[in-house]
Order: sequence, then C-alpha cells, then structure tokens
Amino acid sequence: MTESKWVPITDELYRYVLAHNPPLDPVQRELVDATRARLPEVAVKLSAEEQGPLLAFLVRLTGARHIVEVGTFTGFSALCMAQALPADGTLITCDISEEWTAYGREAWAKAGVADRVDLRVAPALDTLRALPEEPHIDLVYLDADKVNYVAYWEELVPRMRPGGLIVADNTLFSGRVVDPEATGDPAAIRAFNDHVAADARMDAVLLTVADGVTLARRR
Repeated sequence: MTESKWVPITDELYRYVLAHNPPLDPVQRELVDATRARLPEVAVKLSAEEQGPLLAFLVRLTGARHIVEVGTFTGFSALCMAQALPADGTLITCDISEEWTAYGREAWAKAGVADRVDLRVAPALDTLRALPEEPHIDLVYLDADKVNYVAYWEELVPRMRPGGLIVADNTLFSGRVVDPEATGDPAAIRAFNDHVAADARMDAVLLTVADGVTLARRR
C-alpha cells in the first residue's frame, strides 16, 4: 500500500510556513488585503499567499523573460512574477474582467512594474491563439476557468520554448478530483490531469501545494 507523508496543515503550521517564506512586500500585502476586504465573495480566486513567492522563485530559477498568465483576477500573481522579471521582461496576462483587473493595474503601477505587464481583457483563448506560433514562452501560470484548461494547454504547449515551464493551479480541486462521479470543474480538472500525464511533449509533476500545483517542463 502506498504510504503518504502528507502533514495536515493546521492554522499554526500554516503561519509557520508563511513565516519561513519570503514575506509579501507592502504593495503585495496591500493588494491581497484589499481583494479580501472589497471582494469577499470571490476572494477565493486569489492564489494562496505562499504561491506568490513560489512564482517569483520559479521566474528567477528559469531565467524567464517572456511569461504568459491565464487568469489575472486582481493581479497578485502577475505582480509577484513581474517583480521577479528582468527590466526588459514581459508578462502577458489574460482576463475578461475590467473590474477585477483594475486592482492589479493600480498595484503594478505602485510597484513600478506596469511597463512589464501587458494586460489583455478578452477571452483567453482568443489572446493565446493570436500569439506568435513559434516557441517563445519561458513560463506560464494557468489559473483560470477550469473547463478550458485542456484547451489553454493545447494552445500553450507548442509555444513553449524547450525547458519552458507551465505552472497550473487548482489541480487537486479541494480533493474532489478523486471523485469519479464529480461533474463541472472537478471533472474538468480530472480530465486535465489525465491529459497532462499522457502528454509526451512535457515532463510533469503534480504537487500538494495549496490546492494542488502541477509543474510541467517542455521537453
């Protein structure tokens, strides 16, 4: 029988984790707090607090210069990645909400990285299909509508440079991916995970970070 080393994340342990990760800077903290205070009904869409430093770490680790994000929300993840980019780096981020992304615009300007962020308010598939077809993307953060994850993947993978990294969020979907009777978003994530695992173009691992994070590297 497979044994798990999973540790239940209590509030105390979670605070410990955050205390031993890079702290959010003042602009990041202000954005997270404003999202939770002003948009409480949808604040669950925020990437977990520990994912901000993780994304910044991955940007620096991969030496990324060209990033694509699918799902901006209020711009926290884009902010963290843009701050980790070199000054001439670019981040294209896709969303359909002017209201939510307005928070991001303000934060990016405060942090001095607005010139690195190219926000495209339109259906993400349209944005992705309009990108150059040759491999040029260094890093992707995928955190948008789950039913389109496979479609996004299929637009992105051919555009990834060799060694490029796709980071997909919510790939455990509160544990509901193991329910074979699940429909809607859990079923979509289940199908996505199977699709990724079978894709010979990519090397991928699924990690129990936050709500599940998949890291996939272009071969």
